Amino acid sequence: MARRCDLTGKKAQFGHNVAHSNLKTNRRFSPNLQKVSLQSDALGRLVRLRISTRALRSVQHNGGLDRYLMKMADAKLAEPALRIKRLVRKALAGTPKSASSN
Repeated sequence: MARRCDLTGKKAQFGHNVAHSNLKTNRRFSPNLQKVSLQSDALGRLVRLRISTRALRSVQHNGGLDRYLMKMADAKLAEPALRIKRLVRKALAGTPKSASSN
């Protein structure tokens, strides 16, 4: 399984461990990924994702998964997030805006 965030696409970065003797050995910086279930109000169900803690903070800051997906540009989202965004957009288009606007 790839160590990649389902929302942002953040993946492992590479660098060096540098010893006191200035000897450099390769190392890997893995993102802090967590398995979470986020509620989608538009879809009416839980969506299970493997996302970075930074993305989770962004989702909470924006007021939920649906708002986060609608606010983010498509170029900044990973493929699994784009699929969910399409479903949310389709679900929101099918619901009426307001019943009292008649």
